[in-house]
Amino acid sequence: MGGKSRGPLTEPMFYVLMSFLKRDMCGTEITEFVERRTGGRVRLGPGTLYTLLGKFQDEKLIEETEVDGRKRTYHLTSKGRSVYQEELDRLRQCVQDADEEELP
Repeated sequence: MGGKSRGPLTEPMFYVLMSFLKRDMCGTEITEFVERRTGGRVRLGPGTLYTLLGKFQDEKLIEETEVDGRKRTYHLTSKGRSVYQEELDRLRQCVQDADEEELP
């Protein structure tokens, strides 16, 4: 189930997947990454974050790599990287389409 068949990612979903591009992360690190990357525009509450992590695990976009007490660390799978790339390509196409339109 790639990005095209699952529909576009929400902004929080996109940034959560982005957070895993360079390294494995735990929930707190993901939240800090997203807030820092977006300049505070996107903020993830615990309910949103852990709902997304559970959904991404179910869809095999991420996998748990380490458990240390309550701290869980996750890794982006090749399927997750593909879904992220498909969404990035879609967003780039949207921007290109907008750039080609002239404002009145």
